[in-house]
Order: sequence, then structure tokens, then C-alpha cells
Amino acid sequence: MKILVTGAGGFIGGALARGLLQLGHQVRGFQRGSYRQLEEDGIEVVRGDLADQKRVSAAVEGCDCVFHVGAIAAVSGPYSLFHRTNVTGTDHVIEACRRYGIQKLIYTSSPSVVFDGRDQQGIDESAPYPDRYLAHYPRTKAMAERAVLAANCATLATIALRPHLVWGPGDRHLVPRIVERARAGKLKLIKRAGTRIDAT
Repeated sequence: MKILVTGAGGFIGGALARGLLQLGHQVRGFQRGSYRQLEEDGIEVVRGDLADQKRVSAAVEGCDCVFHVGAIAAVSGPYSLFHRTNVTGTDHVIEACRRYGIQKLIYTSSPSVVFDGRDQQGIDESAPYPDRYLAHYPRTKAMAERAVLAANCATLATIALRPHLVWGPGDRHLVPRIVERARAGKLKLIKRAGTRIDAT
């Protein structure tokens, strides 16, 4: 099977692309930057921006399945940047999947799409979207998730996954930041009985 992974230059997308390759699939990676390691691993690399409909279409063409992992994931920044990549980019992926008869679209969403500022425990996919969001990232990821799920039909099966606190080999963000803060004596530990958090 030939599989496209958007955001293959990132931590999750890169690990996914390499894992699919190890399972014997042909893998094409779509990302903004140039990542020689992906090519050395045997992944076909297509550079482009999710906001560029023609580049997205070219990346999707000839594939059997799409894992849409690419996104702007940041704490702050202009709304237009988040919307351009996370919403418009996702619309371009959906359009290209329809155009080329892709049968499966797997979208990497975020648990933040249902976070309303209150503690959440034991929730599942039936948890409602909140009326307002605390930042641009969850708002635009929720918009994209809704579009992906609405695109589900007899000819295009779609699903949205919400991994949380993803870490592991190659992680350059979560664990290194925790270690750095701990070494600097700036890691704050909040102790509250029964507090739990999911990690992937």
C-alpha cells in the first residue's frame, strides 16, 4: 500500500512514516522543510505547505491512504497562521482525497479539542466540543477535526485520533523540556490527590 503522511518532518509524523515503512508499505512524506534523514530511510519526500492546494494535491495523487499529521502546534501566534495550516490545510487534504479516490483518511487531532478549562476524567469520543477555546490551536484543531469527520462517507472512511502528551525516542520537545527545567530547579510539581494525566 502507498501511504502519504503529512507532517512527516515532525516527531509524530516521522515516527509514523518510519513505522509504516518497516511494515512494508511505500511511504511518501509531505512536509515544509527538507529532511534528508527521511530520504535516507527510504521515504519519498514531497516538500510543500498544507495551505498550497496544488502541492497537497500532488502529494496525495497516487496514494492509497492518507495519515494527516501535519499542523501548527504552538501555544501562541496569530490566528491566521493556525487557521491557514490547521483548517485550510485540512480542507485541502480532504479535497485531494476525494479527487484521487483515497479510501481512508486518518487525522491526528488533539484532546484539547474538547477541553473546556475544567478537569476531565473518564471522557470518551462523545464528549462535546466546548463553546469557546482558550487558544487558537485547540480551536483550529477542532474545526479541522469536524471537517474530517463530516467528510466520512461510503467512498472515504475518515477517523480522528487524539493522542496526548506523545513522547519517546527522538522527542525534542516534551521530555527534554521537563529535564531542562528540573536541572534548573524550575520544575513545578503540583500535588493533588487523584490527579491523573494520559500520555502516549
